[in-house]
Amino acid sequence: MIAHTDKGNSLMILPIKQYDSKITDLIRANNFQTTERDSTKTFQSQGRKVVTDSKTLIPQEIKWKYVNMNPTAPTIKGLIKMHKPEHPIRPMVNW
Repeated sequence: MIAHTDKGNSLMILPIKQYDSKITDLIRANNFQTTERDSTKTFQSQGRKVVTDSKTLIPQEIKWKYVNMNPTAPTIKGLIKMHKPEHPIRPMVNW
């Protein structure tokens, strides 16, 4: 795998298993919550309902500006810290 590094605008080549292990270790060490089910559609429908039901706060003609048309769940990627021992990962959430 070719991964970006945290500083220096360079690339690092490492095995995919090692990269996956670094991400897994980061998630476990920081007690992040993971889920198998993508609840983005549920949150999107709740948000649309709130926007639709607000008759006085948001004018009808601009309600579409407050709703994301193609929502997706955020993904996590890791930038390798080349300047530190054991090359830990700095998380970067794409959202």
